[in-house]
Amino acid sequence: MTGSNFLAQGRDYLAIPGPSVIPDAVLQAMHRPSPNIYAGELVEMMPGLTADLRRVARTRHEVAIYIANGHGAWEAALSNVLAPGETVLVPASGLFSHGWAEMAERLGVKVELIDFGPSNPWDMDRIAQALRADADHRIKAVLAVHVDTSSSIRNDIPALRALLDDLNHPALLMADCIASLGCDRFEMDDWGVDVMVTACQKGLMTPAGMSFVFFNDRAKGKRAAMPRVSGYWDWQPRSQPDWFYQYFGGTAPTHHLYGLRAALDLIHAEGIEQVWARHARLAQAVWAACEAWAEGGALHLNVGDRAHRSHAVTALRLTEGRGTPLRSYTERHLGLTLGIGLGMADEDSCFRLGHMGHLNGHMVMGMLGGIETAMAALEIPRGSGALEAAAAVLAG
Repeated sequence: MTGSNFLAQGRDYLAIPGPSVIPDAVLQAMHRPSPNIYAGELVEMMPGLTADLRRVARTRHEVAIYIANGHGAWEAALSNVLAPGETVLVPASGLFSHGWAEMAERLGVKVELIDFGPSNPWDMDRIAQALRADADHRIKAVLAVHVDTSSSIRNDIPALRALLDDLNHPALLMADCIASLGCDRFEMDDWGVDVMVTACQKGLMTPAGMSFVFFNDRAKGKRAAMPRVSGYWDWQPRSQPDWFYQYFGGTAPTHHLYGLRAALDLIHAEGIEQVWARHARLAQAVWAACEAWAEGGALHLNVGDRAHRSHAVTALRLTEGRGTPLRSYTERHLGLTLGIGLGMADEDSCFRLGHMGHLNGHMVMGMLGGIETAMAALEIPRGSGALEAAAAVLAG
């Protein structure tokens, strides 16, 4: 025995909030030669693939596919419904709300931002005040991040829709579901969302590289009235193509499509309601462990109220800058990679746990056991009974 504790051999576990763990079925589906992009199975599978994407989003409306990350989906959505000089309202509860707002500004869109800080959900009274003050309806859209990956806050999209309806405000409701789709319940049509953006690398369990914009008839009407939309970002040919290449504005992301097909098969075989229930139960196990550790005084959950916590990601803070050492220990010694802190004042103190997509009980318990080991090795104060609390949730 050398006294060292390097136990990282074996399969690594990437427990960051996206890209998430890729199922073997997805990897196997992608491990094939390049297909014909003019005829055959790739061309023939697209109508079913887009239909199954709409099933996950719970919409009967349109979807456009982009060979881009989530930032590309942001720009695509904005470009189709907002002209330079128009105004959007952005209720911000984390780094990615600010990111979407900055994207809008770079396109010449005016932004009214209400910053609720990195640890608070939306205050509907403040949003209502801003909308009431907009008597001439200068605000053309509200950019609403459902789950902010940096803060792990889950915001109330149905309440925002109800507020717009109560005030008879015509602004489009645009939702960022990059971190939430396929993890937290989302009902595009029932919740009255006009435009929704997401990407493939989180709840959709496919390697990063594709993003999606879903839009309804109200958004289509706004697109039709736009004086100009760039040829590449225009969602019209992508959602209703006359030719196969128009789905993608050019050559198809062939192997990503095979992977996405396999991922959608997994989601629909489980059933989206069960997918949501599984994420909720696994998230509750994570919270139970974190709340037990927090009794030691060194660890704090970024979101205090469970009702506002994401089922896909949990943001945490350790005192005295211990977040980075904790992450370094779990990765180097245990083969467990935790997410970095983003958008916080002291990023070395913060870290995030991804619990999204291809995930089960033993993976969550392994992640929590790794964190417990690191806290013991680094002598971080912690409350007792964390693993027992998580196990009780899973056993319940």
